[in-house]
Amino acid sequence: MMDAIQRVRDNFLESIRVKTEAVDLLAQPIARSAKMMADCLLDEHKILSCGNGGSAADAQHFSAEMLNRFEMERPGLPAIALTTDSSALTSIANDYQFAEIYSKQIRALGQPGDILLAISTSGDSHNIVHAVDAAHDRDMSIIALTGREGGQVADLMRDTDIELRVPSWSTARIQEVHIMIIHSLCDLIDRQLLGLET
Repeated sequence: MMDAIQRVRDNFLESIRVKTEAVDLLAQPIARSAKMMADCLLDEHKILSCGNGGSAADAQHFSAEMLNRFEMERPGLPAIALTTDSSALTSIANDYQFAEIYSKQIRALGQPGDILLAISTSGDSHNIVHAVDAAHDRDMSIIALTGREGGQVADLMRDTDIELRVPSWSTARIQEVHIMIIHSLCDLIDRQLLGLET
């Protein structure tokens, strides 16, 4: 039992260490990302989000916080998680290939001025790489949540994009920081839209 308790403590401490390292690297680009998102929404554009596995859940989490509310009362904001339509996902994967499940949706739904929140712990997920390409083709900006060395997604970033790369090789630790980033984005977006940001 003591080994299990120590393992829990070690996991908590490692998560704290990665978050402490990440905040010094990412606080400024997170703030820039939140401003970019708030400006997008104020200009009557929308945010599309996507990921795989736990990152798909994070994409849906972000969309839910935007569409409903985060911690303050405000009108719902236009955000769509591209991970949720099982008929669209399975038809695209069946008729074409799994790598296109997000890019085909982006080509149909994305508009110039929209933002893609692309989430991949490795930055090498084929469908996320294709999603970034499709978003660029639609004149959208990208905010990418990555980890490790950023993968192929990092190589696709343009001057109008922002990569938020967690300094870790552990998928679990990267995902824990990704959810912290998402909550920080939601908090800053709300504060800017409600006029609380100085």
